[in-house]
This record gives sequence, structure tokens and C-alpha cells, in this order.
Amino acid sequence: MSRPDFDTPINRFGSHCVKWDMMETLYGIPHDRGLAMWVADMEFRPPAAVQAALQKMLDHGVYGYFGDERPYLEALTWWMQTRHGWKIDPSHIFTTHGLVNAVGLCLQAFTQPGDGIVLMTPVYHAFARVIRSSGREVVECELKNEDGRYMLDLAAWDAQLTGRETMLILCSPHNPGGRVWTPAELRAIAAFAQRHDLILVSDEIHSDLTYPGHKHTVMANAAPEIQDRLVMLTAATKTFNIAGAHTGNVIIADEVLRRRFASVMGAIGISPNSFGIHMVTAACSPEGAAWVDALMTYLDGNRQLFDAAIHRIPGLKSMPLEATYLSWVDFSGTGLSKAGMLERVEGQAAIATNYGDSFGRGGESFLRVNIAAPRAQVEEALERLQAAFSDLQ
Repeated sequence: MSRPDFDTPINRFGSHCVKWDMMETLYGIPHDRGLAMWVADMEFRPPAAVQAALQKMLDHGVYGYFGDERPYLEALTWWMQTRHGWKIDPSHIFTTHGLVNAVGLCLQAFTQPGDGIVLMTPVYHAFARVIRSSGREVVECELKNEDGRYMLDLAAWDAQLTGRETMLILCSPHNPGGRVWTPAELRAIAAFAQRHDLILVSDEIHSDLTYPGHKHTVMANAAPEIQDRLVMLTAATKTFNIAGAHTGNVIIADEVLRRRFASVMGAIGISPNSFGIHMVTAACSPEGAAWVDALMTYLDGNRQLFDAAIHRIPGLKSMPLEATYLSWVDFSGTGLSKAGMLERVEGQAAIATNYGDSFGRGGESFLRVNIAAPRAQVEEALERLQAAFSDLQ
């Protein structure tokens, strides 16, 4: 396989790309000078195997209902066994239209309106949106920020819960903090779920995007004793930059939970998207694995470049990424208000980012910045930020 090209810019304007085509509408940043570094997709083409699978569909030219999921399930189980040491029974896998959809289905299957749903905040903003839209209550258990690294605060959370909570949604690895939870931390989270009789939904969409020195542990492997309350969420969409495929997996080993989830899926009438199925099948392969390894080497270079430059700007500090391509930058040291911070980042530097307060309690002074882009774009963004905050230096 030839080395993937992560350096050549791809013009995504006019492709109905939310990240670039909606930037001016949502942020007021002119498209002719703005840098879109907010939505969590990458500026890279997926592995050639994915493109070839789509081309084969186009050449065939008939787009009917999909059948026979065996190659897809074999690819998924091979990937999890090979990359994460997790052996999955294919009959435990449900296919959903992405993981936000999967979270919504889990809420319908395992909770009731008015129930408290625990989030370890700050955390991926779509969780709270779906919880509130489902008529459930968001319960924010705030992570401890210890010297720029998120840590669990289980004693405080034990005291906080009231008994009305029925589910904990875990983000592992953590978005936006970039933490790879250790096996010991995962076991502590599992014990917390047991103590409070919570269904534990473990969203592991970023599990393949870990940096040297860090290894993701699947919750099902870390705490097999909680199988009767564990729901695993995985997807290839972040890994291979195919988010538009909207294809995710809900994996449930416990038969009782599996029946409840199957009932909700049946009531809604969900069936697979054939394009997503073909893309994921092609991606979860030896060729896809080699592509991910090359990707993480490249992203590690971006990560080191970004962190070094950010830390040279007085008042700014980025959390050290252990996983994901989403840098979590703390602006509290500048003493600026949110409006003052954004005037510089958006008004002067013309960079669109995600606002930290949208991730919940603890994110107020942060911005999330997507560094999965050609290195020249990351360098350009850093030069703009250094100029925008130059009066503080």
C-alpha cells in the first residue's frame, strides 16, 4: 500500500460539508479566509479500499435493499479482536444510524421520561441534547481537572446522586479531554454503575485514535462482571473519516438487555444503510489498519506541533492528548471573557472552533480545536492565534 497523502489540501466548499459550508452562517467568519476547525471530521480522504468499495457500487449502478450482513459482521469482529483483543459474538451486534442515534435508542430502551442520566462533564455535547430531547434529566458529574488532566471524582459523585438516576453514558476515550481511561479507572466506573444500579452505555467511537504510550481498553474487557448492565457503542466512522455514512454498532452481550433493545429497534423500523455497510466492511481490513497506523503517526506530529505553539502563548494551555484529534484549549489564563476570547479567535484569527460551555460544567473557559488537517493548515492556525494574542506576550 502506498503511503496515504495527509498533506494535500482538499477544497470541501460546495460539497454540503457542514464544517466548511456552514461556517460563515453559524460563526460569521468569511469563507474566503476562515479555517474550519470545529466539527469532528478530518480533512483527509479515507483508505483507498473504501473508495474502491463505493466505486464498485457505482459501477453496478443498482442501489437496492441491503442483505446478507455476514461480511460486514466478520469485518467488525475481526477488527475488534485484532486491534483491541475483544472477542464479539456477531449475534450481539445491532447496526444503527450512527452513535448519536444509538444513544437515543438506548434511552428509549432502558430508561423512562424523567429519569436522571449521568454524564461525566465536560463531555460530548450531543449526549445532553439527546437526553433533554427524550424528556430525561441531565445529571452532570464534573470531572476533576488536576494539573491539566481530567480525573474521576467518584466520592463526590457518590454523594451527588439521588437514586433517580438510571443510566451513565461514558465517553471512552474521552471527548473533549482526550483521556484514555486506564483499566483501573474503567473498573472504578463500572463499580460506580453497580453501586447506583445504572445501565452503563460506553461510547468508544474514538478507541482507534490513540497516541504512542497510550492503549485503549474496551470496557467489556475491563469489567466483564457488569455484562448484565453494559451496552457497548462502537463505530468506524471517526476512525476512517466516513462520518457521513452514519453507521454505528450497539453491542450487547446480555440477553435481557438485548431483547429490550431489539424491541425498540423493531418498533422504529431501522435497517442498514447499504453505502455505510460497504464502506465499513472495506475499512475494517488489513489495509484499513495500515492506514490508521499512518494516520496516527501524522496526527501525533500535528499534536506535538500544536501543543508546543499553544504553550508559547501566555494564558493558553492545551490538555495533553492521549487520544482523539480534538485539542482542548484552556483560555482561563488570559483573564478574558468568552466574548473577548472569541473576538480574537474568530474575529482576528478567523478560526471556527467548538465552544467549551456546550460540553457542560467545567468547559466554560475552553475551546475545542480539530487538528486533523494538513500540517500546513495547523501551522497557519497557530500563526493566526499567536498574532491574535500577541499583545499578551
